[in-house]
Amino acid sequence: MILTQIILVLFVGGIVAWIFENQKNNSGKWVCLLAIGLSLALLINFANSNHEIFHQYVQLSNISWIDNFNVFYATGLDSLSFILISLTLLLALICVLVSWQEITDKVGFYYFNLMASIAGIIGVFSATDLFLFFFFWEVMLLPMTALIAIWGHEHRHYAAIKFFIFTQVSSLMMLIAIIALALINQQQTGQLSFDYFVLQQLSVSADIEFYLMLGFFIAFAVKLPSFPFHTWLPDAHTQAPTAGSVLLAGVLLKTGAYGLIRFVIGLFPQASADFATTASWLGVISILYGAKLAFAQTDFKRLVAYSSISHMGFVMLALFSFDQIAYHGAILTLVAHGLSSAALFAMAGMVYARLHSRDLQLMGGLFASAPRMGGMLLAFVAAAFGLPGLVNFVGEFMSLAGSFKAMPLQVILASLGLVGSAIYGMYLFQQSFQGPVKTNIIDLSSRELLICGSLLSLLVIFGLYPELILNHFETYFVNQVSQPVLGMEAIG
Repeated sequence: MILTQIILVLFVGGIVAWIFENQKNNSGKWVCLLAIGLSLALLINFANSNHEIFHQYVQLSNISWIDNFNVFYATGLDSLSFILISLTLLLALICVLVSWQEITDKVGFYYFNLMASIAGIIGVFSATDLFLFFFFWEVMLLPMTALIAIWGHEHRHYAAIKFFIFTQVSSLMMLIAIIALALINQQQTGQLSFDYFVLQQLSVSADIEFYLMLGFFIAFAVKLPSFPFHTWLPDAHTQAPTAGSVLLAGVLLKTGAYGLIRFVIGLFPQASADFATTASWLGVISILYGAKLAFAQTDFKRLVAYSSISHMGFVMLALFSFDQIAYHGAILTLVAHGLSSAALFAMAGMVYARLHSRDLQLMGGLFASAPRMGGMLLAFVAAAFGLPGLVNFVGEFMSLAGSFKAMPLQVILASLGLVGSAIYGMYLFQQSFQGPVKTNIIDLSSRELLICGSLLSLLVIFGLYPELILNHFETYFVNQVSQPVLGMEAIG
């Protein structure tokens, strides 16, 4: 019940933070730090004593929940979910730290929504029952919408509604596909089931499999996001509070990638293979389109938001190449983007706190008064465009190198996105911290330096030693995905 304990610690921690904050100011954030720290300790202790969880997808709990529909509270863990849960908890700490002085209104309720969303995200990475997965998918949606709508910026209500509608409509398509799978299992076995491992064994005609896969794919492509389902993201990222942007870019986008790996490819390998060419072109378009629009922005946060669309395109391309090297590159890219985008959005919040503006045209020459902040921004921009020595470079290089054999044309075009990321990255740094001095700001505080330093340290450590992540990934999942794929060479 380790995953359940972590979810409960986070959710109950949010409730306690809400209550304590109403009793004593500034106590809620300490409660959240304690709850997240305890969750990390539980996860690390479990991993140290259960190394076998990395060798296969292991179900950890299976408790009857809704008997009439044969729904179970079932959770599981493997190397993929472990890495993403660890990333979620690390960025949860960053979310609390960046909120330390930013949030001054309804503080207790804010921390409750933040912790509830984090608990829902970990539930998404844990659930092995598809009904439970959908439940957690909705749990993470509602508090995130509240974070944007209540504590966001000037157009927060529009952004929150747009985020909610995009996610909700695509989620309903996934729900229809989940119910259809359960009914098909009932026809074939006489028993309704939402169990992931049971549904993997279903025998479905090619046409039905394709449409079921499409229901899942659209839901996860919206969350990733991939062109043409991306338009909610720039508004949501721009209008969300800093912690909301960190959580959206650092973790919520990863739920889309997780869904593609676990459910789209895991449940529908042949339909995914048939759809691979289309998915790879969507990835390429996302890479180039996101880079172009990022360069066109004058809003700090909006530029970083469009860059996320571009970087997630590499993940889409890598996953649908069905190659082990590319798959490992996609995992590294998820971690790298989670850390670097969280850092960039955190820095956007720090600049906004000083200037009360995100407009790059009002900035310039900030390096003169804030050299530590400028140095950190340059490092994170360098990470975003793939500077060797940082984990972003390793992830995107492996994604492209592994995908080349199956999709050479797409990879050649996608590599132009690396050039584009360097252009918009240096544009961001030049507009904000170089050029004539337009205003002076206070440099990084100790708390802000801790945030930036910890994220940069992880980018460097994983960049120099990517095997710290890759050693957790066995070839079982790649083999499982690759073997049914026709027309492509299975590697591993």
